Amino acid sequence: MERRVWHKFYDEGVPVDFSCVERTLPAALAHTARERGGHDAVRFLDRRMTYRELEEHVDRFATALAALGVGKGVRVAIQLPNLPQAVVAYYAVLRLGGVVVMTSPLYTEREIAHQWNDAGCEVAIVIDFLWASRIRALRDKLPIRHFVIASIPDYLPFPKNLLAPLKLRRAHPPMWAAVKEETGVHRFRDLVRSTPPAPPPSDVGMDDVAALQYTGGTTGLAKGAVLTHRNLSGNAQGVAAWLHIGGFSDEVVLSALPLFHVFGMTVCMNFPVWSACCMVLVPNPRDFGSLMTTVARRRVTLFMGVPALFNGILNHPDIRSFDLKCVKSCFSGSAPLPVDVLERFEAITGSRIVEGFGLSETSPVTHVNPLRTVRKVGSIGVPFLETDARIVDLDTGTRVLPPGEDGELVVRGPQVMRGYWNRPKETADMIRAGWLHTGDIAHMDPDGYFFISGRKKEMIIVSGFNVYPDEVDGVLSSHPAILESGTIGLPDERCGERVKSFVVLRPGATATAEELIAHCRANLAKFKVPNEIEFRAELPRSGAMKVLRRALREQELAGGRS
Repeated sequence: MERRVWHKFYDEGVPVDFSCVERTLPAALAHTARERGGHDAVRFLDRRMTYRELEEHVDRFATALAALGVGKGVRVAIQLPNLPQAVVAYYAVLRLGGVVVMTSPLYTEREIAHQWNDAGCEVAIVIDFLWASRIRALRDKLPIRHFVIASIPDYLPFPKNLLAPLKLRRAHPPMWAAVKEETGVHRFRDLVRSTPPAPPPSDVGMDDVAALQYTGGTTGLAKGAVLTHRNLSGNAQGVAAWLHIGGFSDEVVLSALPLFHVFGMTVCMNFPVWSACCMVLVPNPRDFGSLMTTVARRRVTLFMGVPALFNGILNHPDIRSFDLKCVKSCFSGSAPLPVDVLERFEAITGSRIVEGFGLSETSPVTHVNPLRTVRKVGSIGVPFLETDARIVDLDTGTRVLPPGEDGELVVRGPQVMRGYWNRPKETADMIRAGWLHTGDIAHMDPDGYFFISGRKKEMIIVSGFNVYPDEVDGVLSSHPAILESGTIGLPDERCGERVKSFVVLRPGATATAEELIAHCRANLAKFKVPNEIEFRAELPRSGAMKVLRRALREQELAGGRS
């Protein structure tokens, strides 16, 4: 790659001329299982799986999926928490040349139906309590031919596998449900147990599609970013090189970030598999006491997190009771990390946090601070391996701006998606002349470190999850009492940002904030639901009659209406 100013800040041993190994994701698992088969691959509660056992389960499940019609190019939805089944299912689909469509368990019926119909999914792998409470009633509106139902107790050792359903059923909300026999419905556990590890051969290449990673982009309409094995495998290999892992490693990785999120997918699953690290799966990272117990008990060395995780641990009343000195390095992304949170977490653990940046469309890592050399707190770091970046003007997107001047961040590199699934216009808007336009307003300093200063696309990030104002406003506007609405994000110490919506009622109509929030809860994932709704007689508008969300945000930050 042509030398850039930032390359001199790469750690010693991190190659400027990095070239990924031509090894697809399932081939990476097979390689690790062959070379490090007895090494721990997964720790989940009291269950331990070696890489040899993980590969066997992947091959068994792949054989079963092939019998259900999964093959090259077939889209398979995976809607699971961070469980061993999520890892097994992901690699089994890819083993057959299929395409994974990772789906948040937080999604509502509307969001599920849009995503699976848009992707044309034929098989869905879901957790039992979501099947019972949400998906089964939606079945006739979905393109799915076969559902495979997983349960949390499936991978628990005896006798916990028998006792867990009683405890999980009493949880709020319940996290276990009985599944009745019916056509087209299969049990994950039974398929793995009853099927031999003999999947059919599949010619999977680096440039074949591996995943459709759905993202709202700038419009709020969820679009599938088409990610190839080269995108995802290369990004995982790059993370390993950046963390100075040249071959196989004995690192223990905290896999608490949701695997359905592209950040979690790469740094909590694909990277550990590539490097033979042990993944410590945590399905509920919001239970900070349990999370710290897991970190201390499993002697986690690499903490992959988002600001909400670091902040949640720091504010737990019993933090001093846990020995977290096992943590050596931390990788933070998805949202800006407050300086005081970084400093306090490093002081308690003795670790070093490197902050990075990326997008669903970039697999995701595009920028990261060096682990050992110059780290600029508040910066997203320097461009990642084999990645180029620049700042361009906001008007034309073609004029390159000098250091220190704000504009739009654009990137290019091997991690950039092929495009959006079945959306050529949106693809052309996003990728121009080989550069992906992020929609983020940023500047570069003279050393080549980049700083995000705003978001052109007005996206809100709540605990690391993307919330798109257009989508929230669309749901609010579907309420019969609402004339129009404007949704913004506001700073929040706990979640990074919180959602606030401003609404104008139709003449003669009445509604309460509680009623509108309930309407949103029925149609949006929990993290997208407004925390607050304010009624207005009118909303600020531009000359083109568009609602000025920026003005609403400025008014709120200034302490009220101007």
